[in-house]
Amino acid sequence: MPVSEKKTHREISSPQVNARHLAEYMAGSERAKRQIARNCRYQPLARVVQHHRAKAIVSKAIYEGNVNLAIEENRIRNLLADSDFDRDVLDHNADYVARFALVDSGLDLPKSELIAPSGGVSHIMINGVRVNVEINFRLRRLTRTNKIRVGIGALRYSKGRALSQPIAEWHTAFLHGFYCGTNSEEGAEVEAKLCVVVDAYAGKCYSAPTDARRRFLDMKAACESIAERWDNIAPPKNSVL
Repeated sequence: MPVSEKKTHREISSPQVNARHLAEYMAGSERAKRQIARNCRYQPLARVVQHHRAKAIVSKAIYEGNVNLAIEENRIRNLLADSDFDRDVLDHNADYVARFALVDSGLDLPKSELIAPSGGVSHIMINGVRVNVEINFRLRRLTRTNKIRVGIGALRYSKGRALSQPIAEWHTAFLHGFYCGTNSEEGAEVEAKLCVVVDAYAGKCYSAPTDARRRFLDMKAACESIAERWDNIAPPKNSVL
């Protein structure tokens, strides 16, 4: 019997989630919530396919509008890979871009100026939980009375499956609450309908619901509950830490 086993997970000591997982937590059943919290505390060490290349391309296509998605897809597919896993990552990113190219023309974004993300704040502390936030583009418009309204947008993509509306509503509500607290543009007011999530698989845009402020308060309460139980979350069965 081996003296030691290879580690399968790393333990996150302080409460931490990302905005997309918090949205799924809010929309999920009690069983799903327990699983999401467990996955956030105990993260697999196995490499996971990320879509960084695809998100950068799709984001630019949204806020600049002059990106040839077919060329970008082929460029990714023709990149050299050092391993089978790297090849898989590249192919998944190319699939992401190819899928968005099929649905891009039907994307109905709010009437506004679309702007590149500005960087800056990428997380927020809510009742003891660090919530990481990904912003892929910004939105800005002037009202008829020359008042500035602003918002932020995030991409979501799941191969073969459209984003569910309940998750989208929670995610956009979070973006609205987050931006209300972090927007630094003087004289600008954060507008719910300019806080959006784009489902890059289905080509659908969701704006924050009218009860976004109430939902954000509910998410604050959920974060408090997550923080309180964090130390008592059991690791996955058969995991090695």
